[in-house]
Amino acid sequence: MSSVALQPSAAVEPVVESGFLIVAGDFEVRLAADVADIDASQALRYRVFYEEMAARPTPEMAARRRDFDEFDPLCDHLLVIDRRRRGADAIVGTYRLIRRGVAAALGRFYSAAEYDISPLTDRPGEVLELGRSCVDVSARNMPTMQLLWRGIATYVFHHKIEIMFGCASLPGNDVRRLAQPLSYLHHRHLAPPGLRPRALADRFVDMNILPADGYDPKLAERLVPPLIKGYLRLGGFVGDGAVIDPQFNTIDVCIVVKTDLITEKYYRHYELARRDGA
Repeated sequence: MSSVALQPSAAVEPVVESGFLIVAGDFEVRLAADVADIDASQALRYRVFYEEMAARPTPEMAARRRDFDEFDPLCDHLLVIDRRRRGADAIVGTYRLIRRGVAAALGRFYSAAEYDISPLTDRPGEVLELGRSCVDVSARNMPTMQLLWRGIATYVFHHKIEIMFGCASLPGNDVRRLAQPLSYLHHRHLAPPGLRPRALADRFVDMNILPADGYDPKLAERLVPPLIKGYLRLGGFVGDGAVIDPQFNTIDVCIVVKTDLITEKYYRHYELARRDGA
């Protein structure tokens, strides 16, 4: 996870898109509907990233107790809401979603501060950058993550997204301590050349630390954080090189996911629904 210390864009009204609603028991998944929703998601991010994970906020973030940057007013915010709660506390999970239009308005995608993502952005078709994923400790379980993924899959289908990407983190800045999972990702899940982002030269950390036969693959896989494993289960890849993020005390890798399998599943779902309703 990486953060750019930027002032909030107070003059820019957030763009809100009311696209879908998924209800599962006491929970729902939807996009932020107003400025209050976005503020609540920023408060959740602050609690998780800065209070729980001990990232270092800017003075402005600490004063507001919010995690924010210039992307927030323009992008979509996916929310998991506990319907049993009231107000801002009801938002227990969030993901930030950035498409080409937002990146064009701001001049770049967020990941471009760490990676050369031109192999992805130079391709035709819609792309989606995922980031700022977090879940409140009270709801940190598999059902909540599955709801977030259902929301992302619905969003991908709705906007005809072809490629998803974004930076995902391993905890800590000690490259040697993370040699096994980084080497495992490099040897087992490196993106094909045509889809391979590369860490910027001045931030590049070689992930090829241990030879392919120099570590225990099962142990190395267990050391990969659950979020990254989730991307890999979708057929995801990693880019070339990692990046140290001192503000968040993490080492970032760039994740790339082609959405063919996701959209195929949803096309089948909607086609069956259409036939059943005929």
